[in-house]
Order: sequence, then structure tokens, then C-alpha cells
Amino acid sequence: MSADIDFAFDHHDAFERPADVERPADFDHHSDEANADPVAYYARYREGCPVGHSEAHGGFHYTTRYADVARIARDDETFSSARSDHGGQGVGIVIPKGPGLEQFPIELDPPRSTGYRQLINPLLTPEAVERLVPMIERHAARIVDDFIELGSCDFVRDLTNPLPAAVTLDWLGFPEEDWARLAGPIHDIFAAPAGSERAERGAAGLAYMDQRIRELIAERRTAPRADAISALVTGRRADGGDFGHGEFSDDELVSVIGLLIAGGVDTTTSLTGSTLVHLARHPEQRRRLVESPDLLDTATEEFLRAFAPSQSMARTVTRDVEVGGCPMRQGDRVLIPWVAANHDPAVFPDPEQVRLDRDTTRHLSFGIGSHRCAGAHLARAMFRAMMTQILTRLPEYRVIEEGLVPYETRGNQSGWDAIPALFPPAVRESAGASAVRGVRPLTTPTPLRVTAVRAAADGVIAVELGLPDGGELPGWQPGAHIELRLPSGRLRQYSLCGDPADTTTWRIGVLREPDGRGGSAELHALARPGATFTVRGPRNHFRLVPAPSYLFLAGGIGVTPILAGVREAAGRGTPFAVVYGGRTRSTMAFADELGAVAGDALTLLPQDEAGLPDLPGLLGGLAADTAVYACGPAPMLAAVERECSRLGLTDRLHVERFAAGDDLETAFAATANQDFTVQLARTGVSLTVPADRRLIEVLRDAVSGLSYDCEKGYCGACETRVLAGTPEHRDSVLSDEERLAGRTMMICVGRCQGDRIVLDL
Repeated sequence: MSADIDFAFDHHDAFERPADVERPADFDHHSDEANADPVAYYARYREGCPVGHSEAHGGFHYTTRYADVARIARDDETFSSARSDHGGQGVGIVIPKGPGLEQFPIELDPPRSTGYRQLINPLLTPEAVERLVPMIERHAARIVDDFIELGSCDFVRDLTNPLPAAVTLDWLGFPEEDWARLAGPIHDIFAAPAGSERAERGAAGLAYMDQRIRELIAERRTAPRADAISALVTGRRADGGDFGHGEFSDDELVSVIGLLIAGGVDTTTSLTGSTLVHLARHPEQRRRLVESPDLLDTATEEFLRAFAPSQSMARTVTRDVEVGGCPMRQGDRVLIPWVAANHDPAVFPDPEQVRLDRDTTRHLSFGIGSHRCAGAHLARAMFRAMMTQILTRLPEYRVIEEGLVPYETRGNQSGWDAIPALFPPAVRESAGASAVRGVRPLTTPTPLRVTAVRAAADGVIAVELGLPDGGELPGWQPGAHIELRLPSGRLRQYSLCGDPADTTTWRIGVLREPDGRGGSAELHALARPGATFTVRGPRNHFRLVPAPSYLFLAGGIGVTPILAGVREAAGRGTPFAVVYGGRTRSTMAFADELGAVAGDALTLLPQDEAGLPDLPGLLGGLAADTAVYACGPAPMLAAVERECSRLGLTDRLHVERFAAGDDLETAFAATANQDFTVQLARTGVSLTVPADRRLIEVLRDAVSGLSYDCEKGYCGACETRVLAGTPEHRDSVLSDEERLAGRTMMICVGRCQGDRIVLDL
């Protein structure tokens, strides 16, 4: 290490502060000024006081020059990564310290860290990562397929967070159901300031991650598989070690695997998001990458230099030393900012410029020395897969600048929390009914012609619809519904109840309600072969989830989505039972068709013959994990919900409503409403929603042809994609999982939890 020290001291005079440069104010890399522009912030200190001491966060030294940062990062004897009591308790490699499990090997010094690096490194060599590329590209195509037809997305929520999570967790060996559950908390930890409510939510999610890691370790010790966790579990210490016969303990493996997850997920999220924003702001560079795909390899290193996900780390001084003329004492804390080193003009001329063909192989975004990032090759592979998808499939994307949400602090990690974007919709590449037929959902009102009408029961007609040219309609799955606009302007939602295999016909069942709001009577009067109605859809909030068995409960016209679900369950060969109630036999639509599909599994309960269903008997004797699907009038659904709640079955209940519940209007106190801003992504208009007005009232004044119907949050007509911001859900349509994801909201009743929300309008 002496050569490094001599080099730094010999060049000290070259970095002396000019006499006319005023010493900057006290340094704080988490300050508002630093968050606003970290590169300029470090540049000012590099020019005025390149190495110094700050009283912020309990006191620490900071550095700003490449040579000093590299020297400290490589000198493990003098500058320790290990935890200590100096600077408080918690994670030792950041300033200020925060809570968290010890991370092996990044919080250890050689030689203690060496064994863990020898365990990890073989899994992440260039050759090992090359074998993962097909899996990475498969995930990238699948994830882009999930939103490419929609013409809008939040790149963070929809791509840059789920892709690294899926790849990292798939590679390690986590089951698919864990991928989304773990991706969010990891992002929360990096994006949220220490001690915030969001950081606490992230910590709670990581507790689940700790539990799952331990479960998987136990499983792989018994039955290894072809995954990374199995390789880690069966790995042995090079020196034999003190635990078992050279084995690593569960606690050690939890630490190693936890670090691999954290390092593999949000750092790539940050890099890709920052690059997408930059290319949106510099379309000429985007065009170069589109026209010259090979340039992406070189450009990747420049993007890493310019947009280092990990902005800084910290070390603890183990012996008195001097850096850049600044004395440091044993026990002092010192900040080594990669972002400052990457923008040192002594190493990278004109560092504020992003040059796609610049040779930046010396950048420090992956660190340097014994703790250089072991996952660098994997990070590059994930980044390239995401960028290739965007540059080849969505090259004309446009970022909504007003909706960009940066990390609240960029002192340790930099990135974007939300990147709303628009693009021309394109066709999915992967399998699926719509993709196979090349037909996207009808996102704009599309004329459909009535091809047939027949009586399905007393007061019920079955209406079949098709394109005027007889072409193929978008595919759909059981539970889907469409929005039909009547000549009067009324919008009504109807479940599809025909055969999904019929590619040219959609069938709906319509009950005439004499005391209704007029829509059913209008449709009954006008539905004749040759009549035309404009339609949008399909949409689906009543999908048939995989389950060992099903109980279907239908009431009245609620049989329409149930019929499609029963047909699907029968096709899968999954056990099921159906209970269908109605006022009289003559009013029960599609009973014969349902009986032909369900056979002995169907129980018909005309109320005038059999009374009301015995819900305690039906629900009380269910087999474990039976999924319950219910659709019908509001009193029936309320009774089902009460009984499921009493029996602890709420998590297995799936409900489709045709009318609002009594509690929707009173669930939220209007006095608690706050003003917020809604940004319309497609027009660029910003609107203020006062506390005393509903969101839809404000939107109606600005958006023509807005889709809505019930205005009480039960019909789903006004479901709108959320591109940024956190919606406050007040509807009865979205599931708990959909509410948590925040990808859509019902604008008739929903509001915003923060001060701004961006909608795909």
C-alpha cells in the first residue's frame, strides 16, 4: 500500500486549493443541494476543498478525487469495511449508518471476506453469466409484453424493478410467487430515506425475505437443485473452516444471499432508469443506439460512469493516516463517493458530458479492490437485455417529465422512483390469446355489430356481437367484461359468457330491469341483428386463479361470468361445485347450458321452490384451499362476504359486483380529503383536484369522451392506468393485490395519497 500512499502525497501540491477559491460550506451528501445535482455538488468541493471534514451525521471525512477514492477503497488494512462502534451502530459502509442485517462479504475485510468471495465468484463469472442470458432475455421479453399493448407504463414499476428481481430470484432458486413480493421492499429500502415510513415497510418486507431464504436453505440442504442457492448451500470453505465439515452456516448464507438479492435488484433498476431518462432527453443519442446496436456495449460503461447507482460508500479508519493533506485518526469515518471519482476531470475529460463511445473502463461504479462488485457481469447482462427491448420494441417512447419522481436522497443510492412514459402500442411477442391472433384489446370505442339475439330467460336476452367485417376479436379469459356505449350515451358493463375459443363472436346476457337507470331497457329495445354499438374491452378483475378446487355461487344475471368460469374449470379437469339461485326457474338464464357443462356438480335453487342457499352449510364444509367465486345481487354478495369473514375464508373469496355496496360512500371521511395535482400524460395538462371535488368531476371538464358509469366504484368502467404517484383506492373492484400494485385506479371515487398523480389520459 505504500506506493499508493506515496503517489497520493507526491501529487498533493497539484491539488492544492487556489487562493481565490472560497472554502465551501459544511459538506453533506444528503443535503437538498447535493440531491439536486450531485455531480455539480462534488465538483464545487473538488475545486474548493477536495478532502475535508464535515460535522454532519456525527462527523466524517469526505473525498472528491478519483485518486483518493481509489486509494482508500483498495487499502483494506487502513480503511475498514467491517462494522464497529465508530459512528454509531448499524451498516458500516454508508454514512449515516442505518439498521440492517450484516452483509457478507461486503462488510468484512480480508482475509475474513475471502472465503465468501470464493463461494460467490464461480457463480458470477463471465462464462456463468453467459449461460444465464437466454433466461434473462426471456424474462425481459415477457415483462415488456405485459405493458407493450397499452401504450403507457411506469418504467420503474413495470420494467426496471420487476426484471432484475425476476432474474436474480429465478437464478437463485426462489419460486415465482416470491418475485413480486420481494422486488417492492428491496426498492423501498434503496429509494426511501432511513427512518421513514416507507423504509420501515421495506424492512418489514425484508423480514419476509429472511424467512424465505432460511426455508430455501433448509430445502436445498435436503434436496439440492440446479440453482444458485443449492450451489451456495453445498459450497465448502477453502480452509475447511470451523462449522460442519467446511460448510457455511445458515446465518452466513442468509447474509450472502441477502446481499446477492439487494445487489442484483435495485442497482440495475437505478442504472436502467437513469439511462432511459437521459436518452429521452437526448433523442439524438437514442437514435445512434437504435441505428448502431453494437454501440450499446461501449455505451453501457459510459452510462455506468455517468449514472452510478451506488453513489458512495464509507470506511472506518483503523490507524492514523493522511489523505490529500487531510489528517485522519483511528476510528474516524470517511466517505468514498464513486460519483465524484467518476466525474473527476483529471481522469475523464468533460465528465459532465455523456459520450457513447468514450473509453470509461476505469470507472468506479462497481468499486475497486477486494470489494469490487461480484455481480458486475450479471448487472451488465440485465441492463443490456432491458435496453435492447426498449430500443428495438419501444424506440419512440416519451418520458413524462412532470411525473418523474427521484429518490428522496441520492447520497448513497441514486435513481428514479417513477418514470411515467408513453409510446405507440405494439404487439406482444410471447404466447397468449390476443398475441397469438395479433389482436389487441379494444382500448378505444370500436363499432361492433349485433349478429344474433335470443331470449335466454324471462326478461333476459343473449346478445352476440362481432366486427362489421367479421374479423377476429381480442381474446379473453373467464371473468372478462366489456363496456358498451348506448346511443343515449349511457355506458354499461357486461360480462362475456360465450366461448373464448370463438374468435369472431362475443356474447353477453342482459337482464331488463324495469326499475333500473334505463340502460337495460334501452338495450332490450335496440338490440336487433345489424344494430351497431361501440364497445371497449375486454377487461378482467374476476380471473380464475389456480386452485385445487372451486365453489361457484351465482345469483340471477350474475350467472354470466360464472358460466365462463365453470367452463374453464371443467376444461382444466379441476373439481368444482356450482350453486345457482334465482327468483324462479323461468328467470334463470343459461341454466341448461350451465347444466350441460357442470352436470351433477350443479345445484339449481329457484327461490320459490327451494328458498335461499344454505351459506353456512356450503361454506363451512369446504376443502382446504378451495377458491370461492360469487357474482349476483348486492344482498347475496353481502351475505357471502359475512359468512366467509366468520369462517376465515375472506382470502379465498373472489367477488364480481353489479351494484355498489352500502359502505362505499361512507368508508372515507370527506373531511380528510387533501388537494392534489393530476397530470394527464397524453396531453401534458396539469389539473388541481380540490379537497371538496371528486377526481372525475375535474377530469370531466378537461377530457372529452371519458369512460365512466356507476360513479360509485363498482362497475369498473372508469378504470384508468396510473403512471406515477400513489392512488387512494375507494372502489370495490380491485383486489388487494391490485390495490397494492397501484397500476390502475377507479377515477370516479379514487383520490391520491400524495400531492401528485400521473394518469394515462
